[in-house]
Amino acid sequence: MSKQASKDTAAELAVRRLLHAAGLRYRVEYPVPGMARRRIDVAFTSVKVAVLIDGCFWHGCPEHATQPKSNAQWWRQKLDRNMARDRETSEHLASQGWTVLRFWEHTRPEKVAEAVRVVVDREKRELQKRAFRGGRRER
Repeated sequence: MSKQASKDTAAELAVRRLLHAAGLRYRVEYPVPGMARRRIDVAFTSVKVAVLIDGCFWHGCPEHATQPKSNAQWWRQKLDRNMARDRETSEHLASQGWTVLRFWEHTRPEKVAEAVRVVVDREKRELQKRAFRGGRRER
């Protein structure tokens, strides 16, 4: 397991390249606020958008996940804990006002980047609207 990349995977790098090329700026491996030892793969902190790109094996992809035959019970428990931790992290971020976007590693990077761009742009517009309304005086 120690040989498995936990960050800067091929899927993450491909998505980050596309996001950067589209002019979006983000934080990488951003700590999940209030949760030790958990990180957001790509974070847009100003608009609170968290992008998580999950590996099919480690996070239980319904299409591509496999079940190891050696030490099967231990692996099942390990992978179930991973999926429970994913749910807990998403729920925590949502409760803190973050928009959580999760994608499988097999999803085409172009599709992921476009979906992220749409959400980040929408959140930026909403933030600007709130700032404008907050700055207006009532008469």
